[in-house]
Amino acid sequence: MTLQNPKIYVAGHRGMVGSAIVRTLQGEGGSGACASPVASVASIITRTHAELDLTDQAAVRAFFETEKPDQVYLAAAKVGGIHANNTYPAEFIYQNLMMQANVIDAAFRSGVQKLLFLGSSCIYPKLAPQPMAEDALLTGPLEATNEPYAIAKIAGIKLCESYNRQYGASHGIDYRSVMPTNLYGPGDNYHPENSHVIPALIRRFHEAKISRAPKVTIWGTGSPRREFLFVQDMASASVHVMNLPKEIYQQHTSPMQSHINVGYGEDVTIAELAQTVGKVVGYEGQIDFDPGKPDGAPRKLMNSQRLHALGWQAQVGLQAGLAAAYQDFLGSSSS
Repeated sequence: MTLQNPKIYVAGHRGMVGSAIVRTLQGEGGSGACASPVASVASIITRTHAELDLTDQAAVRAFFETEKPDQVYLAAAKVGGIHANNTYPAEFIYQNLMMQANVIDAAFRSGVQKLLFLGSSCIYPKLAPQPMAEDALLTGPLEATNEPYAIAKIAGIKLCESYNRQYGASHGIDYRSVMPTNLYGPGDNYHPENSHVIPALIRRFHEAKISRAPKVTIWGTGSPRREFLFVQDMASASVHVMNLPKEIYQQHTSPMQSHINVGYGEDVTIAELAQTVGKVVGYEGQIDFDPGKPDGAPRKLMNSQRLHALGWQAQVGLQAGLAAAYQDFLGSSSS
């Protein structure tokens, strides 16, 4: 049964993905599958970290019992790039495991029947066949630099599947998972050390342009290939998957492999990405690479055929997305 105006809790609404999901639910996502409002402003529930610590089980249970949402988008997570994952592995695995377990279990206990968990492409083995299909999960060792984060995200998928298997028939729950490729766009984290590759490059090239630095040195060899998806596309995919009829979703998944990849469909080398970011920012100096720094996985391209078959395609190209991301950076750095 689909509710006409469901009460929706977006966990992590201040983050890049969570805020994009809120915009999409409110019909502010731009031209895409979900350009019209899905929910009125009054039906969307949010809490800041100061208001609700998702690692606190008692607080999370009390929140769900009080608010009793109909749907949950679980976009809250501790995230970061290679440096952050290497430096804070205990925080990455502990905080993500706790947030996921607390939210999913409290959602079930309070009667939530529809939940969407947002994972990450790092769940797949380091040397998974490319492009990475959903059935590559648990077929080999993970990339060492972000293994703790990846383990937590795998656990989130299996939590959703396990609750479905045990309580789906008796309680009517339908908990789904989507695995985005590398995301970027408005609301990103531009921290000089703990950010992902695109916001890190935007900041470095901008600062180099302002200081007129003759060159910028990028970590690694520049040869790894990565796929990037604009965050508003990810939000529209999330809402699309959440609202698929249950029988359609089940036709394209299985009880113990129920996650769906969300990708752009093409990848670029880090060197190509750096050149494009430099162009968008307007940096005209030299770009060098430091092969003494880690590259991470050699390639990470998602196979998104399952999602395409379900009626969704990405809309925003890399250059247009980077231009929007740079404008967001300029706005955030001036505020």
